[in-house]
Amino acid sequence: MYKISQSTAESICAAARNVYPNEFISMLGGDGKTKTINELVMLPATFGTNFSSLATYLKPIDSKIIGSVHSHPRGNLPSAGDLRSFPKMGEIHLIISYPFNISNIRAYYASGQEEKLVVIDG
Repeated sequence: MYKISQSTAESICAAARNVYPNEFISMLGGDGKTKTINELVMLPATFGTNFSSLATYLKPIDSKIIGSVHSHPRGNLPSAGDLRSFPKMGEIHLIISYPFNISNIRAYYASGQEEKLVVIDG
């Protein structure tokens, strides 16, 4: 089970709404040992209608970066492209689907296996 702070989950929702109908993407910061997500790590990105990409060569060397988050305007299952990129971007990956509220955030391991995600105070 992964945990995400309420404030980080709300920031994800707001970011996804702001770039809609394009896809939003960002990195996630937190603590991999306690499986807690508590930060969005913003990098230069491209937001498109059917894709999004990060300038990962600008990713800082930081052990607190534990995964990624991106939006899907339709549905929240990982695509084939997601499954290719997940292993390069960390252990845990969130997908938020329209209408971009907290209940529409799902967590996946790099393999594509879904993981439970619980919102905590913070």
